[in-house]
Amino acid sequence: MKLSAIHHVAIIVSDIQAAKDFYVYKLGFEIIRENYRTQRKDWKLDLKIGEGSDTIELEIFAESNPLKRVNRPEACGLRHLAFHVDNIETVVSELEKQGIKCEPIRYDDYTNKKMTFFFDPDGLPLELHE
Repeated sequence: MKLSAIHHVAIIVSDIQAAKDFYVYKLGFEIIRENYRTQRKDWKLDLKIGEGSDTIELEIFAESNPLKRVNRPEACGLRHLAFHVDNIETVVSELEKQGIKCEPIRYDDYTNKKMTFFFDPDGLPLELHE
């Protein structure tokens, strides 16, 4: 078997409008489609970032009253999403101008590359990695 790439990552959010504002209007994801799924009584927002073979999709499911994310101690499952950036200081500055607080920039112990974390509206950790 040969897997060629990650096609998408799916997350559950508590507020579709807050998630759309954050991922589309602040982080720059492009909307592929947005649908209210009557049979499930939820929203599904499909987004993408990147071009061509570098495209990754983010599926956002907005459910009413989802269980809260376990934060500490960490539980099995998705730990965080990481985004590659060319200049971490520039991206951190852009995020902070939009009111998105980032942790201090530090160096990854294994790659020796600059990195930092910030959080989406539901507290999902997001990483910037240079």
